[in-house]
Amino acid sequence: MAEKRKLFEEVSADAKPAASAPAGGMIDAGKSRGRRAIRAWLMLLFAMVAVMIVVGGLTRLTDSGLSITEWRPVTGALPPMSAEAWDSEFAKYREIPEYQLQNKGMTLDEFKFIYWWEWGHRQLGRVIGLVWAIGFFGFLAAKRIPTGWTGRLLGLGALGGLQGAVGWWMVSSGLTGTMLDVASYRLATHLGLAFVILGFITWYILALSREERDLMQARRDAEPKLFSMSTGLLHFSFLQILLGALVAGIDAGRSFNDWPLMGGQLFPPYAFDIDPSWRNFFENPGLVQFMHRVAGYVLLVFGIVVWLRARKSPNSDSRFRFNTVIAMLLVQVVLGIVAVVYLAPLHIALLHQIGAIVLWTLILRARFAARYPIRQSIRGN
Repeated sequence: MAEKRKLFEEVSADAKPAASAPAGGMIDAGKSRGRRAIRAWLMLLFAMVAVMIVVGGLTRLTDSGLSITEWRPVTGALPPMSAEAWDSEFAKYREIPEYQLQNKGMTLDEFKFIYWWEWGHRQLGRVIGLVWAIGFFGFLAAKRIPTGWTGRLLGLGALGGLQGAVGWWMVSSGLTGTMLDVASYRLATHLGLAFVILGFITWYILALSREERDLMQARRDAEPKLFSMSTGLLHFSFLQILLGALVAGIDAGRSFNDWPLMGGQLFPPYAFDIDPSWRNFFENPGLVQFMHRVAGYVLLVFGIVVWLRARKSPNSDSRFRFNTVIAMLLVQVVLGIVAVVYLAPLHIALLHQIGAIVLWTLILRARFAARYPIRQSIRGN
């Protein structure tokens, strides 16, 4: 057995130095490789969720969301494999209001087109769930999850499961009565939850990109005011995303194609024609588009205020990140105007939705920098 050493014993010149601690310090001892692997896994999930949002938008824009009338999380993974199976699926679709009131006379080939969009959307959701499960339980079994991260990563899986249930809750709203599409407020809930999941993944990727010790030190240099303002910008952009979902849910983007006026006037005509009045805020195309427009203007103004405040930051990295936010915000406003003027064609509407994903991510990056600024030399300012 090695001889015990005294606490303050002097080390001789020829004594061998002790093995150096991991770069991240004792806080991250044995976990640094796990952090990198989990970050890579989360980046894969981020890409898949972003694609999922885009595919969901395409599913809505192609009116494909109601083509599958049942929720079969396991057996639904297999598409129709025979002519009889296709006839059965088509027969179920012909029983819902969308076919009877809007698509009567649709051919089987036309049905297959919308079916494959919805099946692909659901299938991608299953794959995302599988990638999460393999990653989470794999890291858990290998004991590679850093301290304090098990609950966060498990929460992502719980949100994903909830998203699947919300998706069916949304689809079921369009299968009965006289509904030609899903309920717009349910669509907004579904899209909003997708962005919440994407937001958590983004934040976790940013946190795992730096060592825990570095984050603890960086927080001492945080800019509370800028962080608070960027949090407000994040919440406001989330509200705008929800309003955008309401616009998409009732095709309100194709109702008024003049700008900056609506129907030749500041406030759209017939904005409160639906009874009871509260339904107009969800179902009246003119009023819904008006709310989305006005919220966009206010969001732009607030974004400029946050950007002006960020220009005073002593950290060049933080200033750069907020520069990207304001640049993307301007691009997104232009895309929104173009979408209105040209009656929201598929490619423009899709670009506008992708722009929302990019803007959401950039705001999170800037907010993270306000909370955990990267230290730099005075010369680097």
